Amino acid sequence: MCLAVLALHTLPGIPVLIAANRDEFHERPTLPAAQWADAPAICAGRDGQAGGTWMGVTVQGRYALVTNFREPGRHLDNAPSRGALVEDFLRGAMEPRAYLADVHRTDQAYNGFNLIVGDSREAWYLSNRNGGPRALAPGVYALSNHLLDTPWPKLARTKAAFTAVLQGRPQPDLPALYAALADRNPADDGDLPATGLPLDRERLLSSPFIVSPNYGTRSSSVLALHDDGAGQLDERRFAPDGAVSGESRLTFSWRAAGGGDILRTAPETIG
Repeated sequence: MCLAVLALHTLPGIPVLIAANRDEFHERPTLPAAQWADAPAICAGRDGQAGGTWMGVTVQGRYALVTNFREPGRHLDNAPSRGALVEDFLRGAMEPRAYLADVHRTDQAYNGFNLIVGDSREAWYLSNRNGGPRALAPGVYALSNHLLDTPWPKLARTKAAFTAVLQGRPQPDLPALYAALADRNPADDGDLPATGLPLDRERLLSSPFIVSPNYGTRSSSVLALHDDGAGQLDERRFAPDGAVSGESRLTFSWRAAGGGDILRTAPETIG
């Protein structure tokens, strides 16, 4: 996951709404968003290489997402998978605050990450490059490959587009949210962040939606939890040229205690 915008406890009837892009190498094996056979309470895509996930939700209304922290030249070869941080929260039962406190004790063993975990009541954020866990008050947040709400151009543009979608429309407005995530325009060179990458790479990664033969936006996702107990996870997948290659829609009922039920899983392959 390389870009996510979250509306937390700001929309009437929808305590959690998340729109996100996952950027990854196209050769990395990936399973589409689905109910997990070995953990039926989890709805998420799955990393076919390391086994974890970048974003997911459970029928108890627990959700989590992770992004990498961009820092060329600082890499631990034998670090644990950051996708396991999301998976472990979804599989477990710890409260969000307690879970991040537990992760924080050993977070320097990982390569740089940003992790958000939550449920219908609360959300918490942790980066292992910026101190300990902190609670997220109701509001709209944006996250990419630096700290939460770092005003990189891609993040500012996507957050503004996401916020505009929320104004005066029934939510979740899938076409509008997908459109907000689909911006392929790079930032002006003078506005590029200086993260230590070559200029052409900074330019490529500066668009909210990335298209290149080897690395790019693999999927866009929208996650919503409704006060009435309805939940949905929608995923649109992309080929290396940016064309849509498949879609999944998972709808479920969630309950904060005791779990819920998967109502419908509708993966569809396009093209």
